Amino acid sequence: MRRPGGWWRVKSTPEKVETYTRWSFHLFGVIEVFALGVTAYGRTGAGLATALFLLVTVHAAVSMLVSSRALDWTLGRRPQPVRLMWTLVVVSAVVSATAVVIAERGPAGEVETAAGSVYGGVLCFAAGVITLGVSGRRRMVAVVGGFAVGAGLLTFPLEMPLLASFVLAGLVMVTGGFLAITSIFSLWLLNAVYALDEARETRARLAVAEERLRFGRDLHDVMGRNLAVIALKSELAVQLSRRGRPEAVEQMIEVQRIAQESQREVRDVVRGYREAALEVELAGARGVLSAAGIVAEIDGETAGLPPEVQSALGWVVREATTNVLRHGDAKKVAVTVRMSEGRVVLTVENDGVAETPGDGPPTGPGGSGLSGLRERLSAVAGTLEAGPVGRGVFRLTAEVPLPAAAGSALEAAS
Repeated sequence: MRRPGGWWRVKSTPEKVETYTRWSFHLFGVIEVFALGVTAYGRTGAGLATALFLLVTVHAAVSMLVSSRALDWTLGRRPQPVRLMWTLVVVSAVVSATAVVIAERGPAGEVETAAGSVYGGVLCFAAGVITLGVSGRRRMVAVVGGFAVGAGLLTFPLEMPLLASFVLAGLVMVTGGFLAITSIFSLWLLNAVYALDEARETRARLAVAEERLRFGRDLHDVMGRNLAVIALKSELAVQLSRRGRPEAVEQMIEVQRIAQESQREVRDVVRGYREAALEVELAGARGVLSAAGIVAEIDGETAGLPPEVQSALGWVVREATTNVLRHGDAKKVAVTVRMSEGRVVLTVENDGVAETPGDGPPTGPGGSGLSGLRERLSAVAGTLEAGPVGRGVFRLTAEVPLPAAAGSALEAAS
């Protein structure tokens, strides 16, 4: 069973911002119902108040639908809701005209006030919502200005003074413009969050691609030169062999030596990329995580550690950092290096593990990368443990014995 609130925790940061933005737009509709529809019951009789309440509720429901579809259009998931926006324009006109009729034919006093509030309020909310579905400043200004002009023109059947009509049109312009600016800023913020998240993913992919390029360059440096020498000496040995010269054997022995040396160098490249220094990897992890907007806390001393231990732990830091960037939604990563009873303990903990419903495994820094780290650590008698330790927290712990203890551990294992 999914725990209460689990649907929120499994969302990424952009998805959370999108949910907040979407429900903020829906809140406009709720505010409209309470500010215009519910308050009518305190100003007029139950019959007219119910009629006004139903009109406002229908208008708010259509506004919610338009804002939701417009948000999807902004994110590129749906076509522009043109028909739905025109529907909202028609509903706004109908509700405003009905409010005018109620204000004209109903009893004077509070009824006119209630109907006038509905009349102007629905136009303000409609102007703010429809701007979500248009692009360009001129079109947005035209939408708000059109509703303001319409609000002024519809006051003539009420025989309102010209000044009052201008005041009402200005009120719709200012209020509708404020709602429009608020909505547009919310969309801009949402798009910025998605762009930043995409940039972080791109940065992680570029880091992986750069690592692959570095591996390719190292492998080319090792194999390119040696293979050229092997080809040259093999050709020389063939020519000497055809002439019956004994030097052909020496050339083939040299080819064999170079091939063995190349095999050793390739093995070194594959295992350690020519050794990964722990201090360098910790500094790189801090820089990459900070660039991604993640708080990185690095604690511990690495001076004096043997090169093979630093190399193994450096690979753990590199792999853990890559997994944090590519998986989950971490806000904070803590890396700790400490000595304990002849062992070096490296701990990498992050709070960005998404929880999954049911009994399935959590989503986090895992996969085939951990098996590769275990292989590297086994070469220095080290161990690796990884898994969730709390709500949304993932911890990776690597332990490597120091050389004096490593020999005893290897002897015990054999």
